[in-house]
Amino acid sequence: MKGLAAIPITDAPPRLARLSMSLPATLMHKLDAMLQQRQLASRSQLIAELISHAVAEHEGLTQPDAMFAGTITLVYRADRGRVRQQLAQIEADYLKEVISAQHVFLEDDQSLEVLLVQGPALRLHALADALRVVRGVQQLDLVTTTALLPPLHQQGAAASARKVLP
Repeated sequence: MKGLAAIPITDAPPRLARLSMSLPATLMHKLDAMLQQRQLASRSQLIAELISHAVAEHEGLTQPDAMFAGTITLVYRADRGRVRQQLAQIEADYLKEVISAQHVFLEDDQSLEVLLVQGPALRLHALADALRVVRGVQQLDLVTTTALLPPLHQQGAAASARKVLP
């Protein structure tokens, strides 16, 4: 065809895509209030963040073998029997998934614990469920992302590093 420039076809996904949506007015007002409170640049930024969170949660439920990183945040009362020991045993049972744990004491004999986790969605949900049923656990939230931690160590890497060093 004369006069038409060739449009290159690539397999790369577009960097941005447009979305048009209609919302009930009350929901739009709440969205705008949230945008202002969080001091975000645009509705697009807020909606993209909310959608990313929902997609990661959905993928965690529908792709049980997919790898995820995330956190498990729990609040529990330590005055209920052997709560700390039970939680520690469960975390030890999931040693491959629990990267680290941060614990702080709260008021009224309560504790807040945050676990950094990574592994297959099925294992992360099983870990959260096992922690949730411990008597004394009051709140628990699993938040995941498809972005993963880089490998901490590789088998044989230490031996290779020793050979290079004088």
